[in-house]
Amino acid sequence: MAHKKGQGSTQNGRDSNAQYRGIKVFGGQLAQSGAVLVSQCGTKWRAGYLVRQGRDYTLTALADGIVRFRGRSVDIIPSDPNTPRLAIDR
Repeated sequence: MAHKKGQGSTQNGRDSNAQYRGIKVFGGQLAQSGAVLVSQCGTKWRAGYLVRQGRDYTLTALADGIVRFRGRSVDIIPSDPNTPRLAIDR
């Protein structure tokens, strides 16, 4: 005889949430400072000028401007000409 009642589908109710990876702001579009540009697994796209890479490889804009894809890197062309240049310009 069974020592536990049959539980059926209550043990099967686990499923992970969708991650929704991919490009969020495409080339030529305006991005605000702090906007997520690319959500990715690993470094398919690399952080270029005025773009920061997070711990989970998410690329984020550091200034307002136009998004530019150049090879495998993503850059921001600043809309404000007085935006200071970064110490490390990739």
